[in-house]
Amino acid sequence: MSVPQRGTANPEELEHAPGRERENLEGWIPQLASDEEVRAALEKAFDYRGDVSITLKSGEKVEGYIFDRRTGTSLSDSVVRLFPKSGKQKISISYADIAALAFSGKDTAAGKTWEAWMKKYNEKKAAGEKNIGLHPDALE
Repeated sequence: MSVPQRGTANPEELEHAPGRERENLEGWIPQLASDEEVRAALEKAFDYRGDVSITLKSGEKVEGYIFDRRTGTSLSDSVVRLFPKSGKQKISISYADIAALAFSGKDTAAGKTWEAWMKKYNEKKAAGEKNIGLHPDALE
């Protein structure tokens, strides 16, 4: 007996929720000409799973992993927070102080979708490999 859910009786249609396409941002250097471009680039940097390089208007460069951002009504009252590569102290940088941004680090989440894992698993299984269960990738 099938129980219709959301207007469908096919359970396969319920198994796949729509996702969002991940952009390949590795190496990208966005244009930061307007306030909106600064905000959009920093939103993408927050979602990025790698280090970014921030060049401040003072000329100083900071490289690290963005773990938080707080957006206000203007660039002056918006901040991005990151773990710098050098040092253990978290730092906050005002959006208004940012001159340039580069997605400089390796995107650690790239290619790590369920579909990519299943493809690799099925290739190993077809090749006759044994003990190919769920194992995390080795850290680099």
